Amino acid sequence: MKIVIGNDHAGPVLKTAIKEHLKDRGIDVLDLGVKVGEKIDYPKIAEAVALKVANKQADLGIIICGTGIGVSISANKVKGIRAACVSEPYSAKLSREHNDANILCFGARVVGEELAKMIVDEFIDAEFLGERHKRRVQMITDIENKR
Repeated sequence: MKIVIGNDHAGPVLKTAIKEHLKDRGIDVLDLGVKVGEKIDYPKIAEAVALKVANKQADLGIIICGTGIGVSISANKVKGIRAACVSEPYSAKLSREHNDANILCFGARVVGEELAKMIVDEFIDAEFLGERHKRRVQMITDIENKR
């Protein structure tokens, strides 16, 4: 599995912790985020991560900003992306199982390091359940394809 991770200036410390956690799990990580002291506008990093996932250069993505909201809105503008902004593990799990989310977004100002690791684990370990959910995800794709 390969995961692309990105962050704006609010998230470099948490991004580093998550990156190490993923590597400890044996997951290949592509880091597109900024380091401490660097700045970037969150839509730019969200688009960069989303494009890697949409173009199948990574299996999943993780984006961290202050709240997770701005990056999720931005990432969801890329065709084929279903970015979920979550702040606890249960929603992370269901975003994959029910919505086939392919990017996880959360805020460094909202969740701490240990909670973020739990959120990431639930997201990565969950799989899309298909069946009744497949029809609804297709409806989302149909909306996207109208434009």
